[in-house]
Amino acid sequence: MRTKSLLIKALISVLGVLLLASAPDVRAAQRNKAPGQLESSTARDVHRMEALKEEVRHQLMMLPYYSVFDWLQAEVKPDGSVTLMGQIVRPTLKDDAEARVKKLESASSVVNNIEVLPLSPMDDQLRLALYRRIYNFDSPLFRYATWSTPPIHIVVKNGHVTLKGIVANQGDAQLAYMAANQVPGVFDVKNELQIEGRVDEKVSRK
Repeated sequence: MRTKSLLIKALISVLGVLLLASAPDVRAAQRNKAPGQLESSTARDVHRMEALKEEVRHQLMMLPYYSVFDWLQAEVKPDGSVTLMGQIVRPTLKDDAEARVKKLESASSVVNNIEVLPLSPMDDQLRLALYRRIYNFDSPLFRYATWSTPPIHIVVKNGHVTLKGIVANQGDAQLAYMAANQVPGVFDVKNELQIEGRVDEKVSRK
């Protein structure tokens, strides 16, 4: 009996030593695993944010009264908060945009910084004149006019013009800028048109 008891004690001591020896390896393995888990979590957050960006963009584009004379954009943060920005002609469009985005399940909160452009008969006349000049039938830019929402947006505020949107190439951006500058009554033109390929490159780098 005494011999058996001694054997059991010896086995317990050996097992204790083995467990203590293996503890640092377990802790090291957990430390090594943590960065991978963090990276995976970060990747999920990025994917979720990009998906929300696309959902918001789609909802804004689908607004029934969103026209070539308006410009809407949004900033999306990792926590799901969305900030709406841009300039619009119809005051109701501001509320419509906010209501649409608030319905998105992934949007945790919505801040509405959309600017309603001032009422101005002169600006209304400029909008029509700019549209006709930029999307003229004889212009290479006419092909964009056949889209449901033409990609070159014309934002007019107190005679000052900003061109927003995405075009196929630098030549189209320059043509639009030159056409807008030829319209009488325009004080100045800001060309903020982006080139399709360059936008894709910026997204891929992010």
